[in-house]
Amino acid sequence: MTMQNLPQPEVISVQDIPAAVYRAGSGLTVLMLHGWGASAELVWPLASRLVTCGFAPCVVDFPGFGRTPAPVVPWSVSDYAMWTLDLMNALALDKVHLFGHSFGGRIALVLAADHPERFHKVVLANSAGLRPPIPLLVKLRTKLYRSVRHTLEAVGAQALAQDLRSRYNARFGSPDYNAATGVMRETFIRVVSEDLRHYAARVQRPTLLFWGDQDTDTPLWMGQMLEKLIPDAALIVHQGAGHYSYLDRLSETAHIIAHFLLNP
Repeated sequence: MTMQNLPQPEVISVQDIPAAVYRAGSGLTVLMLHGWGASAELVWPLASRLVTCGFAPCVVDFPGFGRTPAPVVPWSVSDYAMWTLDLMNALALDKVHLFGHSFGGRIALVLAADHPERFHKVVLANSAGLRPPIPLLVKLRTKLYRSVRHTLEAVGAQALAQDLRSRYNARFGSPDYNAATGVMRETFIRVVSEDLRHYAARVQRPTLLFWGDQDTDTPLWMGQMLEKLIPDAALIVHQGAGHYSYLDRLSETAHIIAHFLLNP
């Protein structure tokens, strides 16, 4: 899908990080959180549709993505959640609707669980946040790799240890892990290590879940599990759609979201 051009961002200092924020429309604000490795650009097509439905979307580039610089130290999901809350305060957004895709869904779960007074309703699309079970073979492979690497480091074979690390990551590391560098790679490790089931169970706001049945990044069972964990949740499955299900079914998703947000 061709992305629509973003407007010029507002730049707001949040925790000494200049955040790129994109806003349009009037009416109820929908704070929209993008996924890992993405930016506001991939949320803007949906935001633009919501403008025509009478909403005022507010889309932000998270630290380390798009036009917003990375944090100076590795962050956790909770760090991103607190930064987002500080952003809301800086923008004088007292209470909003909340949309999160993938990594943005992780942050949305923490925000909605810990600060329910700041949100009306929640929409999650292909949200991350649940750790899948690790197959035994993967556990054994990882254990062997770490053992060999630590042995090489212990005997001073640093070059061999680094070469082993590079080869292992290239073969078995996820695309997101391999694409990240420096502080963002350490941030990625922290983020994916967190299981947010206990946050999902504390989300008290009405929640709508969108999923693609062909999603291989956050498989459908995660959406089904979140529907069970979140007390007031409903799951909509887009047949044939993938990890960006809201883009694969853009018009339909926007129409459903508008109906959900506008009705009691």
